[in-house]
Amino acid sequence: MNAAITAGTNWQKDNTKVVTNDGVSEVFLHGNKIAEIGECFVTLFDGGWQTVTTKSRLNAILREHGIPGECVFQHKFQWFVNQEGGAIPFFSGMRLN
Repeated sequence: MNAAITAGTNWQKDNTKVVTNDGVSEVFLHGNKIAEIGECFVTLFDGGWQTVTTKSRLNAILREHGIPGECVFQHKFQWFVNQEGGAIPFFSGMRLN
């Protein structure tokens, strides 16, 4: 997945798909968009499902294409994004620069 995003190519394996158009890669899990990755941004979506698998894919994307230390985590059944300034509540469509 991350290699396809970096290369700007389309890719699919099992339940995960990467589609790249005009320098922006979209990542889909079970047909639901979970991320958009451009040269200077990552936009996160939950695809309507805050699952362990969705969180795992988002964290894999952030490790490769985000700022060091950024990650999605869960506390008391609520998702958060850890950033340099601390944890902020997750919302679908949040854009990280």
